[in-house]
Formats: sequence, structure tokens, C-alpha cells
Amino acid sequence: MRTIVQRVSRASVEVAGEVVGAIDRGFLVLAGFGRGDNEDTVAWMVRKIASLRVFEDDSGRMTLPLPAVDGRVLLVSQFTLYGDCRKGARPSFDKSADPETARALYNRFVELFEAQMPGGVESGVFKEMMNVSLVNDGPVTLQIEKEPDAR
Repeated sequence: MRTIVQRVSRASVEVAGEVVGAIDRGFLVLAGFGRGDNEDTVAWMVRKIASLRVFEDDSGRMTLPLPAVDGRVLLVSQFTLYGDCRKGARPSFDKSADPETARALYNRFVELFEAQMPGGVESGVFKEMMNVSLVNDGPVTLQIEKEPDAR
């Protein structure tokens, strides 16, 4: 699983001209799912993101987690995070999870975040063309990746 986590002062996502999710201070999380990802991978990622300490305290140091600043999360599925551009000019998506698996994992990702942060989660719409707007705060942008555990 691959994510891009952006600390934002605001973010929103539109589908067909309608805002389907919007937050103020918090994280915009772009999430891609790869072959072999499973519920354990997703649960690990939720715990990792929810515990990130990247908000500034009174001394200006990044020591505070999302709950300490009453932050929210906007989750957006983005299979293109698995685009491999090493060869040619057209990305290969061979390492992406198939759409049915990715949909189930994305839905579980949203569910686990909602359980962690009741009322603090917004999301895009899986497999829809979305327009994402954000104001990156800092800017702070992190790439977090978790390979599925061998079984």
C-alpha cells in the first residue's frame, strides 16, 4: 500500500461538480493499493497515519498528532500511485491491485479511519474522476509505503 499524506489547512474533493468531501486543518491522504495488500496492510497504514506527529507545538516543533489539533482526514483513492514510469513514456500499472480488491481495501481503509476518528473523516468516491483541491500547510508532504506481510 502506498500513500501520500499532505498536511493541509483545507482540502476538498469534487465529483461531477459536486463537493463530496471537505476538511479544514488535517491530512489529505491519497491512497493506492497494490497486489498482495490485505486488511492487515490497511490497518497498519491507518495506525501509522493517525499517529503521525507533524503538527507544530507552541515552540514551532512538529510534535503534535492529528487529535491534538482537532484535525480531520480526507481520504482519496488513487491507483496511479502504483504507476511505474521506469520504461517508456506510458506508466505501467501491473503492481496495482485489481479494481474489486482495491475497492474493498479502500472501503476498509475508510471504515478503520472512521472507527479511529468518529466524525473526523471525509472521503472521495472510488473509481470516479475527482477534482482534488488543497492548501498544503508547510508544505508538509510524506510518502508512506507498506509492503504486504508474507503469509
